[in-house]
Amino acid sequence: MPEDFGRMYELQFPAPEVNNADSQGPTLIVALQGYADAGHAVEHSADHLLAALDHRPVASFNSDELIDYRSRRPAVTIDHNAVVEIEDLHIGMDVVRDSTGKSFLLLSGPEPDLRWEGFTQAVANLVERFGVSQTICLYAAPMAVPHTRPMVISAHGNSPELVSSQFNLDTRITVPGAAALHLERLLHQQGRKVAGFTAHVPHYLAASVYPQAVLGLLEAAASAADLSLPLRTLEEDAAKVAMQIEEQVDGTPEIEQVVHMLERQYDEELERYRERKPHAVMPGESAVPSGEELGEEFERFLAGLDDEPGTEGTDAPPAP
Repeated sequence: MPEDFGRMYELQFPAPEVNNADSQGPTLIVALQGYADAGHAVEHSADHLLAALDHRPVASFNSDELIDYRSRRPAVTIDHNAVVEIEDLHIGMDVVRDSTGKSFLLLSGPEPDLRWEGFTQAVANLVERFGVSQTICLYAAPMAVPHTRPMVISAHGNSPELVSSQFNLDTRITVPGAAALHLERLLHQQGRKVAGFTAHVPHYLAASVYPQAVLGLLEAAASAADLSLPLRTLEEDAAKVAMQIEEQVDGTPEIEQVVHMLERQYDEELERYRERKPHAVMPGESAVPSGEELGEEFERFLAGLDDEPGTEGTDAPPAP
């Protein structure tokens, strides 16, 4: 390990098992809070995964190398004149097991204030060390979208299999930099599969906790990485928040007018997107299996019938 990495992070010893039974390496999910975290969706995505699933730390980053404490002052608790607790601004990588026991890696904590180049090099070193097969970075941005329409998760990246099932911003844009975006660039330069998923949060709700965005990000990550994640509590929280928002909006003509305008913009933009990409999966829709996929599924169905006892000599059902 280069000497600089030794100052940047410390590996857990003994190291927990990271690889799965199959030959494919784990997925790395990057959820660094602080930048592009509208609705606190990135922060709460990491919190939900760590609270709901079994996990073990594999690497801890040195906060003194990465955090500017004067710009991000940790909360301090004083109890009866004594300082008893200081908020831990911890950046770490954990190995997490999904609901079926499949492993993936989660990089979480506050976005570094300093040494982005060194930090991304260190994370790329861990990606190589643990044989990561693909990396998914999570973001959430305030957008001119209504809360009454399906959550949009837009995707960018160098891997069609990671981004094809999500809404794509197929244009050239310039956005403020972020440590996770630096990591995306480096992994792309190294020829590794990497993607970024961004939840489009209604701009008028960006400062509040918005579980719909958390749910959307984790559903997209689970689908792309073939993970089984426990999301029922998020679904319940999203339904509860949706009812609360409707109660606040209902009967307020000014707010209703703004929402209706955003609905028209949303519908028009999605219609233009559908015209450009007629086979794309739209927000709120499920992917339709192709003819080849249907044929393969039917063949598996027939094979299952042949394996069942007492079916010898019976005729196979007619093809649909």
